[in-house]
Amino acid sequence: MKQHLWINGEYVEATDYHLLKSPYDQEIICEVAKASHEQVKNAIESAREGFKKLKELPAHKRADILEGVVHRLEKNKEECAELIAKEASKPLKAARGEVDRTIMTYKFASQEARKLYGESIPMDAAPGGEGRVAYTVKEPLGVIGAITPFNFPMNLVAHKVGPAIAAGNAVVLKPASQTPLSAYKIAQYFHEAGLPEGALNVITGSGSTVGSVLTKSSEVKMITFTGSPEVGTKIREEAGLKRVTLELGSNSAVIVDKDTNLSEIVPRIVTGSFVYQGQVCISVQRIFVHEDIIEEFKERFISETKKLTLGNPLNEETDVSAMISPDDIDRALNWINEAKKEGAELLYGGEKQDYMLIPTVLADAPLSTKVSCEEVFAPVVHINSFETFEEAIKNVNDSQYGLQAGVFTNHVGRAFAAAQQLEVGGVMINDIPTFRVDHMPYGGVKNSGMGREGIQYAVEEMTELKLVSFKLN
Repeated sequence: MKQHLWINGEYVEATDYHLLKSPYDQEIICEVAKASHEQVKNAIESAREGFKKLKELPAHKRADILEGVVHRLEKNKEECAELIAKEASKPLKAARGEVDRTIMTYKFASQEARKLYGESIPMDAAPGGEGRVAYTVKEPLGVIGAITPFNFPMNLVAHKVGPAIAAGNAVVLKPASQTPLSAYKIAQYFHEAGLPEGALNVITGSGSTVGSVLTKSSEVKMITFTGSPEVGTKIREEAGLKRVTLELGSNSAVIVDKDTNLSEIVPRIVTGSFVYQGQVCISVQRIFVHEDIIEEFKERFISETKKLTLGNPLNEETDVSAMISPDDIDRALNWINEAKKEGAELLYGGEKQDYMLIPTVLADAPLSTKVSCEEVFAPVVHINSFETFEEAIKNVNDSQYGLQAGVFTNHVGRAFAAAQQLEVGGVMINDIPTFRVDHMPYGGVKNSGMGREGIQYAVEEMTELKLVSFKLN
């Protein structure tokens, strides 16, 4: 089977294809097209023409198209979940959760398509403004280049395509090379739902080919990207005056205060640490526990971790499956060994099993080691103690990243202190940083990126505000 490019409402063959293999067992899934420079330019031109059609559609028709995608996702939920499980090696129960979230994301997008409100401006609030009536409108930007990662191949596509279509923009979408089939499936659903030809184009290929053309093209008015800080920095440098939204890395932390109920919170933190093999931007990576309860915490944490089932992502009972690539396993193991050499204690895991990395728990890892200060993006966590709450906040903030953080405490003053002092885009009080619902503002500070996702907030990023002023006779 060959997966061709999707340009101007039809499949287009490429001159070159690459083999897409299952991360779990390396079996060949299909051959996926690799776009040439010329085909990327054709997709951009197609989007430019598609934008002309889309911006003429009234808001209620754009909303109906998005609802049409929702209906198709609801009808084919199990097929979509199995597709995600196969190409991403995401355990089936987690893949079903992603499909459910994708449905919700497009529902929010449909609602936002009907809510592009402007406001009236009281011009006479300033001297010289008398005798005027003014208002604002939100207009689409034009062609948006969307670059998505492998870890949420349907829902992170939805977080870029949904608000773009809601606002009346056309899209050229480049999905991750390992997980393109989910994106092509969504393009098919949009086509069936009545989206004008060219308004959504899906092109696969190398980042150096596709991404570079998108970021440098004068026809592309915005780049929305989720991925590594290194690539995000390069995009920002190449984009010039384009609008850019970047959702980059993280080494998300949890603070566990001494007054918390460990029997309730430990299973939740284990979930946040190892769901989808830790390959989540807001996966728990650093755990800071008050010294009075750390030994009990570690015992409970290891006990819960041992309950996780490793195996085939298509098995119903699987909790943890294969990493996205063998190279990522080797990198994580090297980081684990580095931490051990620097004095960290290995409490559990630290080994690979076939193409899987056994969930790994370290204790007392120096904060300068890669498992702490870099984004591990693997089922690896470390547990360190703190004496004072101020020390815990300092440790969390001692990071190049700042996406989300979690704080478990029954002390309201400490909760507010954490909310005020933590240098992150989102503070989850009495929950894990891995918590996200799809209408909330989502994004980070420092090297975690710029701009916000969450449908309403993404629409703001993807529209231009225009002032209209009437001088009355």
